[in-house]
Amino acid sequence: MTRTTPPRPLDVETLFPELAAHRGTTTRLHPRPGVPGVTESSVGGPLLWPADEPWPVCTEPHPHARGRRPDDIRRRRRILAEAWAREEPDSGPTDEERLLLTELERRHRLEGDAADAPLPLIGLAQLFRRDIPDLPAGPDGCDLLQVFWCPFDAHGPSRRGMLLDLRRRRSWEVTGVLTAPPRPQVVGFDGYVPEPCVLRPEQVVTYPFAGLLPEDLRDRIEAWEEEREEAWEEAEEDRGEPLGGDTGAPEGPVSYQDDLSIPPGFRVGGFASWHTTDPSPVNCPACTAPMRLLLTVDSSEWDGGSGSWRPVEEQGLPAHSHGTPTEVTVGRAGELNVFACAVDPRHPHRWSIQ
Repeated sequence: MTRTTPPRPLDVETLFPELAAHRGTTTRLHPRPGVPGVTESSVGGPLLWPADEPWPVCTEPHPHARGRRPDDIRRRRRILAEAWAREEPDSGPTDEERLLLTELERRHRLEGDAADAPLPLIGLAQLFRRDIPDLPAGPDGCDLLQVFWCPFDAHGPSRRGMLLDLRRRRSWEVTGVLTAPPRPQVVGFDGYVPEPCVLRPEQVVTYPFAGLLPEDLRDRIEAWEEEREEAWEEAEEDRGEPLGGDTGAPEGPVSYQDDLSIPPGFRVGGFASWHTTDPSPVNCPACTAPMRLLLTVDSSEWDGGSGSWRPVEEQGLPAHSHGTPTEVTVGRAGELNVFACAVDPRHPHRWSIQ
């Protein structure tokens, strides 16, 4: 089934015509639980990986002998999903299920050679250019982007950072496919274990983060948002209760940041959001050229603050059970923005978490 972004609550270019010069596009991937094939774009699905090519491993030395088992993580998710989907008045896990959930949360320690063996990376996503309008071409005609990450936060100078590994390849050159890739026996964080999801790509219009717009335009947008916020609060006072909720109205006033500029969720291309930190230049470490957003990995597809982006086909569905189909969590329920060099895609990537 396709996923369709609703029309924006307001025509932002009618309000601020100058934004037309800054308009861009981004492809919302709309990952949803499914059974993707090895030759399909997916999140958490099987990868088109050559049988004669070594699987990526984490090359940074760090402890990786203690953690949770990926199979336990996925089983726990299934039990909880089934429990909360029951229609009984007191829906939720049974006493027996609660005992099992506690056991599945247990951390395990590897011993002997297993504790020191190379740590396989987890395949997060693979994206074919034929499916993703905003996915730029790779070097030498590469049409496939494959994204891996280490399931432990133990990298970089702080020893608490993330490790990403992006690979580009020409899909037609893969003949013999690796059918049983190595997997980590334990992981440090369950948010690194994605659920298999098929994609329903949709290209939508997007605009830059407000802090990166020309100062005069940014100030006018901020003043407009403040006026709407004050009007919303006055309406709540007159009504005597919060607006929205069961009335079908939005949960807050329409804003540039939440409703009119950058959509939530997994997406390719467009503009990065800088809602946690101030905007900062992202230049290529190899040639210093400005980099462009390649991919956003988000902890949710939509939530209370971004509910206006909820697909038409999912109106009325609760965010807690439908807004996190991949089960991926970035940092503290944030988003990962991955940047690529606009001059040479072979140059190293950079990333930031918001």
